[in-house]
Amino acid sequence: MAFLTINGRSVAYRLLGAEADPLVVMAHPLGMTQAVWDDILPRLLPRYRVLTWDLPGHGASQAWPVDGGDITPADLALEALALADHAGAERFHFVGTSIGGVVGQQLIAAHGKRLLSATLTNTGAVIGNAELWNTRARRVREEGLAAMAGEIVPRWFAPALVEAEPALKAGWCVQMGRGDGESYARLCEMLGRDTFTGQLSGKGVAIHLLGGSEDAATPPATLETLAGECDGAPLTIFDGVGHVPSVEAPERFAASLRAALAVDLGDVGAHGVAYATGLETRKQVLGEAHVARSTDNATSLDAPFQQMITRLAWGELWSNDDLTRRERSMITTGILAALGREELELHLKTAKRIGLSEAELRQVLMHVAIYAGVPAANHAFALAKQLGWGGEPC
Repeated sequence: MAFLTINGRSVAYRLLGAEADPLVVMAHPLGMTQAVWDDILPRLLPRYRVLTWDLPGHGASQAWPVDGGDITPADLALEALALADHAGAERFHFVGTSIGGVVGQQLIAAHGKRLLSATLTNTGAVIGNAELWNTRARRVREEGLAAMAGEIVPRWFAPALVEAEPALKAGWCVQMGRGDGESYARLCEMLGRDTFTGQLSGKGVAIHLLGGSEDAATPPATLETLAGECDGAPLTIFDGVGHVPSVEAPERFAASLRAALAVDLGDVGAHGVAYATGLETRKQVLGEAHVARSTDNATSLDAPFQQMITRLAWGELWSNDDLTRRERSMITTGILAALGREELELHLKTAKRIGLSEAELRQVLMHVAIYAGVPAANHAFALAKQLGWGGEPC
């Protein structure tokens, strides 16, 4: 876990995965923490870089200042954007559950150009009503989160799961009780005050919605209304699941999420991958500065060639999900080393961006020595050392 100061507050976050992979920013439900994504991470990290964070007064994030005024969706969206900027991502996928989905709606409404896609789960353009949320805020201030946790936590999960796994309720009651009551109360007031009716249509963002049949807080009807607000965005309802599918049904949730995130792969049908998809992947893998130089230096002679390799190498190959970018980096580095091509230097640098370890690169080049010849491997090892690979002398 790491920390970033945003508007004078310390915000706890995790940033996992290779710099060259598309970024997925994930926002958790009210009263919970970024730990709700723990069972999803292993299924995302082979393909994506993932950033999770704790909302104000939740987990390890600092409480909202007492004199800081109301918390708004715009405040929370700016936290997400600051974290994405910190990760170096101009555009990113967003995933949010419950109040996390409210953050996503604010991003769609006000910052849609920053989004590759938005997956909103167990949320709504309107959640509950002002009286309900203001009553909860008052009770939290009077009674405290720990006292109310036993009443609130069971509503997060399907009743059958709570009965079958009593430790789940007990554990999340402890976690909720550790939060800051005033921050929680102000977030409740936000949910009762700020809605997104009429603000989500025509934003040009690929939106996917997901809910649970046993969700009492945001039932399927609430998600159906939200789908209408989002120009008929596709909606999946998990049977037998409550308010937090990432905890209750992580395998099903991860499969649906990966399908939703695959929008960044473009159309791989009969007409191939779009140029824009290849360009996005090329920037992610090689870095925007390198791609800008290649584009700026193109002339009438080689501009069509640059377009071709963007569509074919970076669209059809590197954007394909059958192999991870880590695996493609090892294959590409091995081939270039075997052939002795000048692009080997570029892809040795790229291997660092993608996160190859020294041991992995060593094995790639040792394969080159066996199958393509010692001189080719010797040249590649020497070049890699010039580029900073390798630790202390042996």
